[in-house]
Amino acid sequence: MEDQPIDSWDQQEDPGSGNEQDMSSELSLLNVNAKPFIPNVNAPEFVPSFAKPELTDSSGDNTMAPEVTEIEEPATVDSSSMEPVEIFEDDETPTPPSEEEDKEAVDIVPVDAPKSSPVIGKKKAPQAVEAKRKEPVNVIFIGHVDAGKSTIGGHIMFLTGQVDKRTLEKYEREAKEKNRESWYLSWALDTNQEERDKGKTVEVGRAAFETDRKHFTILDAPGHKSFVPNMISGAAQADLAVLVISARKGEFETGFERGGQTMEHTMLARTAGVKHLVVLINKMDDQTVNWSQDRYNMCKNKLLPFMKKVGFHPKKDVFFIPVSGITGANLKLSAPEDCPWYTGPPFIQYIDELPSLRRDSGGPLRMPVMDKYKDMGTILLGKVESGTVEKGANLIIMPNKNAIEVLQIQVDDCESERALAGENVKLKVRGIEEEDVLPGFVLCEPTNLCHTCKVFDAQIVILEHKSIICPGYSAVLHIHNAVEEVQIQCFIGLIDKKTGERSKTRPRFIKQDQIAIARLELADVICVETFKEFPQMGRFTLRDEGKTIAIGKVLKLL
Repeated sequence: MEDQPIDSWDQQEDPGSGNEQDMSSELSLLNVNAKPFIPNVNAPEFVPSFAKPELTDSSGDNTMAPEVTEIEEPATVDSSSMEPVEIFEDDETPTPPSEEEDKEAVDIVPVDAPKSSPVIGKKKAPQAVEAKRKEPVNVIFIGHVDAGKSTIGGHIMFLTGQVDKRTLEKYEREAKEKNRESWYLSWALDTNQEERDKGKTVEVGRAAFETDRKHFTILDAPGHKSFVPNMISGAAQADLAVLVISARKGEFETGFERGGQTMEHTMLARTAGVKHLVVLINKMDDQTVNWSQDRYNMCKNKLLPFMKKVGFHPKKDVFFIPVSGITGANLKLSAPEDCPWYTGPPFIQYIDELPSLRRDSGGPLRMPVMDKYKDMGTILLGKVESGTVEKGANLIIMPNKNAIEVLQIQVDDCESERALAGENVKLKVRGIEEEDVLPGFVLCEPTNLCHTCKVFDAQIVILEHKSIICPGYSAVLHIHNAVEEVQIQCFIGLIDKKTGERSKTRPRFIKQDQIAIARLELADVICVETFKEFPQMGRFTLRDEGKTIAIGKVLKLL
């Protein structure tokens, strides 16, 4: 029975008074004047809620009033904080509390909550940031293999603070181990191990940097002729093209004169809709060049006639800058000691001062899908050509007409509430599986769908083809991000280059340097628009046997 617990203290036997001396000594150790326990040094003594009217009525001291409301505040913050979302509508983004404020009394936060609640501030902060977004500009680096595109891109990332010095030193040590000391800068963009081992870019590398006025996205295109299709997909997203030319003796001639990729890349960039071209004459510090103005002028004079032929205006659309990708001369800062004869602006300053591009953020939504993958859902990558994508929006993906919901939007790996025209985005969507999406599919609004077709009339220009082209000729069509097999059904007429007039008779065949109107039939239905209505989805390239055969624009959908 002794081990069983008692039901109440009344059942316990009286232990007696005990030794009075021991009791008095124990009591003397107690601090009867001690203050009650207070977790916060600045908090007042605990006051029950039922005593609140007495304190507020009888006390003339205002110091107790906020303390009493402090006890009530945590219970009311959750219900009231749902309404005052407009607190930061006209104000700037609220600054987070400092460490000293965090260490101070807890009562400070609830008392100030109705004025500037930190919880409300966090919800409103993204909108305040979005209001101050910088203009997005997509820059693609094109040119012949080994011209120095990745090296220049990597050095720009270092100069703008996107890659720290320690990381570059690590790349330099690793490159020395492989006897590739001059490649370490390119490793900032060539992240694939295969690309680093061979020194050749395969996929379109991506990086971003900012200036005071604009947000630039670097697209590092592969220069090898085997990877031209990858370059075309990158050029479809570009607003500005940077043609990198190697001034080293022998390399310029190989890239430009002997069937290199300099001419093809320039033509493909123009076909993709790039209107402005910056030509970087790279490797000016090489021993065979040594910042020679004569060598610079020779490269420039050989390139200008071809630029004019492709469609760039030599004075308005093309700008030449002598640079060095290894030393960084004329990239961010001018180099008068190396290149005293060049008085123009450095590269980053020049592209930052270019006039703003026209964006159609208020137009119908058009976002061609460039790539897709699976990561806790379906992720779609692409560039918003027009319109605006918002989080939670219900969209249609064409040509399959699948209804999807946008769950998450990322702009340059930063989560955002919406994406504007001209921005490269990642969308996490629900309603479609990753294997059901192909590059070239287009996201649209349910009220304004893009056109789809299998047969259309187009104006084509034959650039390079040894023999004649007759009806029945097959090639590969590249239009925005879509790639599809196409066959020429018939020729409708020829267009005179000088007068622009269309012939009345139908030609039986066409040959190099001729402009014709032809009817093309695709192997499958794709998303396409006429060039007049939506130029970004109305330009295309025809390729066959690894060469660009023709370029063209869509005139009529059938």
